[in-house]
Amino acid sequence: MKKNTQSQDLNALIKRLVETPGPSGSEHDIRAAVEDEIRPYCDEMRVDALGNLIARKGTKKAGGMRVMISAHIDEIGLMVTHVDDNGFARFISIGGVSPLTCLGGRVLFMDGTRGVIGLERLEPNTMPKLENLYVDTGATSKADCPVKVGDVAGFERPVLDLGKRIVAKSMDDRIAAVVAIEAMKAIKSTPHEVHFVFSVQEEVGIRGAITAAYGVDPEVGLAVDVTRTGDTPMSAKMAVALGDGPAIKVRDSSFMADSRVIAWMKAEAEASKIPYQMEVLEYGGTDGRAIQMTRAGVPAGCLSIPCRYIHTPSEMVDRDDLLGAIDLLTALLSEPIKLD
Repeated sequence: MKKNTQSQDLNALIKRLVETPGPSGSEHDIRAAVEDEIRPYCDEMRVDALGNLIARKGTKKAGGMRVMISAHIDEIGLMVTHVDDNGFARFISIGGVSPLTCLGGRVLFMDGTRGVIGLERLEPNTMPKLENLYVDTGATSKADCPVKVGDVAGFERPVLDLGKRIVAKSMDDRIAAVVAIEAMKAIKSTPHEVHFVFSVQEEVGIRGAITAAYGVDPEVGLAVDVTRTGDTPMSAKMAVALGDGPAIKVRDSSFMADSRVIAWMKAEAEASKIPYQMEVLEYGGTDGRAIQMTRAGVPAGCLSIPCRYIHTPSEMVDRDDLLGAIDLLTALLSEPIKLD
């Protein structure tokens, strides 16, 4: 396949995944999209009781291990709590939603209804809270409002291709799903039994990965997720920058990566001549915690894709970081794992 065709295919995959709605607890559409993409490349596929999509590739051979790779497919969103007499819908957040990134935003409900987020009048110099916001679907009364209590919406924003940089509303964590899918395609042979988990409900407490890890019972595991950067004006001090390569997590606020897994990842990146960064994330967590703490404990780590403006409608990643993450995950799963 020619390089430009590969690039077009990758762009199409990114667009499909980031633009498909799927807030936590409502992942059926995005799960179906991932199923379509991976069906030709895995040996077995199933959906567990919580809704995680689990795809096995390879069988365990001499020197191989049972490996779990987890990329969550849910995204932040909102849920309607009340519709007033004029048809305006109040809501609560699903995951970490800031009112500052909501103002004037557009939302897409799971039944296809669209709306915009408005703000009630506030006192001067007052910071808005979620309870000051509402969704306007164009309704004129409660009776003709197309949404009801309990309905779920995600944010709606088309993908923006800036060349080297790509912007979309749900890079967290659909870009990691892209990495997992592309690695699944690229692996020609593996000594391992690899379980690619496209997990649910990460944004509301890493719930899907907990049940998936218990069911897979891995011998080693990696989460694949985005991480923050420290390269924008007045940003928090952090030694991760867009364009400097995928990041190997040392720790975040949810878990400390296994030192043996870190060493394995670093050695493979260096052997494959893939630029990488070391990541210490002060706030935030990943599916790595769920993998690490399942059953009697599992050596676990995390492969991170640097991302600016996380949990906003315009999350930004670098194309070279994305390709580096795909190459590194492919390399890690194609050879025997050495945890010294």
